[in-house]
Amino acid sequence: MTLTNQDELYQELILEHNKKPRNFKKLENPTHFAEGYNPLCGDHLTVALKVNDKNIIEDIAFEGSGCAISKASASLMTVNLKGKTVSEAETLFNQFHRLIIGELKSDSETNILGKLAIFSGIWHYPARVKCASLSWHTMNGALHKVKTVSTEK
Repeated sequence: MTLTNQDELYQELILEHNKKPRNFKKLENPTHFAEGYNPLCGDHLTVALKVNDKNIIEDIAFEGSGCAISKASASLMTVNLKGKTVSEAETLFNQFHRLIIGELKSDSETNILGKLAIFSGIWHYPARVKCASLSWHTMNGALHKVKTVSTEK
């Protein structure tokens, strides 16, 4: 079995963001905060945001432990959400969720995910969907003042 260019890019991006995660730190005085769990594989993280009075995400960070996919997804999420409005963050959350469950194609005209589209094939691995989505559900929970989020309902 040979890897396609897409598969190689996916592996490189995941490994890079797992090894050197962006915004992996404690955020002082966040306006929004939530804790997320994935009991299936033990991933556990927190997401903290600073949202200003114009509803712009001035800063976002995460802490915790998890698999490479979970950590890389959180890292890429924080990079993509910094400077966005809460409304834009919710749109990205919805598109990312649709992408990783196979409802949105990565080459769709309505897709605004950019590098996040690298997760487009993850829906083939249902257990990994929860790993990729944990930080996103946690961030969404934080924005809606839900303190604890779990990938198990």
